[in-house]
Amino acid sequence: MIKALKFLKPYKWGVLLVFALVALRAFLDLLLPMILGWLVNEGIGLGDATIDPNIAKIWEYALLMLGATILSIIFTIISGYMESKISAAFAVDLRRAVYKKIEQFSLREMDHFTTSSLITRSTNDIQQLQNIVNTLLRMVILAPFLAVGAIAFSIAQHPTLSMLLSVSIISLVVMLAIIFTITLPRFQLMQKLIDKLNLRTRENLSGLRVVRAYNTQEFQAQRIDEASQESKNLNIFVNRIMSMMWPTMGLIMGLTSLAIVYLGSRYFIGIDGFDPGSMMALMQYSMRAIMAFMFLTMIFIMIPRAAISAKRVMEVLEMEIEINDPEDPIALPKDMKGEVEFDNVTFKYPDAHAPVLSNISFKAAAGKTTAFIGSTGSGKSTLINLIPRFYERTSGTIKIDGIDIKKLRQEDLHSTMGYVPQKGILFGGSIKGNILFGNTDYDDNVMIEAAQIAQAETFIQEMEDGYEHNISQGGTNVSGGQRQRLSIARAIAKNPLIYIFDDSFSALDYQTDQKLRKLLDEKIKATKLIVAQRINTIRYADQIIVLDQGTIVGKGTHHELLKSCSVYQEIASSQLSKEEM
Repeated sequence: MIKALKFLKPYKWGVLLVFALVALRAFLDLLLPMILGWLVNEGIGLGDATIDPNIAKIWEYALLMLGATILSIIFTIISGYMESKISAAFAVDLRRAVYKKIEQFSLREMDHFTTSSLITRSTNDIQQLQNIVNTLLRMVILAPFLAVGAIAFSIAQHPTLSMLLSVSIISLVVMLAIIFTITLPRFQLMQKLIDKLNLRTRENLSGLRVVRAYNTQEFQAQRIDEASQESKNLNIFVNRIMSMMWPTMGLIMGLTSLAIVYLGSRYFIGIDGFDPGSMMALMQYSMRAIMAFMFLTMIFIMIPRAAISAKRVMEVLEMEIEINDPEDPIALPKDMKGEVEFDNVTFKYPDAHAPVLSNISFKAAAGKTTAFIGSTGSGKSTLINLIPRFYERTSGTIKIDGIDIKKLRQEDLHSTMGYVPQKGILFGGSIKGNILFGNTDYDDNVMIEAAQIAQAETFIQEMEDGYEHNISQGGTNVSGGQRQRLSIARAIAKNPLIYIFDDSFSALDYQTDQKLRKLLDEKIKATKLIVAQRINTIRYADQIIVLDQGTIVGKGTHHELLKSCSVYQEIASSQLSKEEM
């Protein structure tokens, strides 16, 4: 919790000003009962044997109370505005820090937290922290100041009667301890249940077509309902406990006031200067003291839940990043060509028994096409994900133009690459915005040429708004093949040294695939690394690397591999006719 609150440091002067305003408000609130006592004794005259109202004194003290109340309201409004502004800015800074941290995560760290949990931590958990900061800015000074001040003034009014406060406060502390013991473990469980509910909802929405195809709507709805019921039952239990707190506090306040009136009027009035005004002031101070402890109770109840949220947020911020920039990075040479070399590279997932890739060595010549093929699970996608450092190699060396990629800043490394994943990923906005996503020049000519090469221009022109056509979140309003072509166009518009295609042609029909690859070869002279399942996609590559169970079992052109590599021969015979082979 303390670590998360360090994000308030840029606003320390604002925080101090809020504390000062709250302290002034508390001081004015403590003056009001005293002025009320003076009004009763000196204005109304209840302190005398006979009632003798003094209208001038009544007006004097009434105006004094009105002035103190107006000032208190002004201080409350100003401090409330600043509290909201500071807590909102704190949440923005914290959310920005979390997002920047997540951007640095490798795929391993993403798998560690899961996407749904990261969403909850970035939204719900930070909202909890914003709420507690808003409350603390107001209560951390107000509650102790009121409590200490009210108790001190109560003792000044009547030391013996003020002892009733100790009974009330002890009762409050006991109640707080019981509530704290019962609710704290539940608050931690509550956040986990929110993660669980988010995960199941996200799974169901992302796999909606599969759910419908298998008629499992009822089953999926039941899974979500189970998670919802768990969350509902826990919330009801916690709220039931919390709902008992306020009536109990009201009862304590009522009994305290009743005891002061009864005992004061029966045994102490008129003794040692204890008059009706002092008794009314004592009642007011008692109420303020109990209210102050009610505020403290609110803080103590909010803190455990906020502490759990703070812990979850700090887990993200303090996560040790597997892939970091070097301390002394090498600047990218201006004459880079884009040659990629693997030298005895091995990769193993954490806690895995066997490596996914073993002793991988090859060289992808600059400006040439190198393709990777193999059966499912052979390590093709993992291999090319090592190049942009989405995963970190376990051993060996990966070089671009002779420079170890670990010696480059990740930003510089990524600037040399155009990456197209197997599943076309689009962002909400226009087609133009998606294609020019990696091109800071925002040149329409570049956009149009990229769309033409990617075979996307035809369907774009058929749309009513053309390149300004709106793409929904995730690209759900275009087909899978269109998403892939737009993703390819985005990479082309970036004009990188190295293209990485991770089975990026799988959703394209044969004719579109042929046209796209032909234009890629003619127009794009950069290094191209292609992962594919279909031999027709890569048969004209300058070099084909065959993977099997994480090792290279063949390397050469299509015709060379047909003669020398049995794994390639099996793949070819399953996809091509004898004439094509």
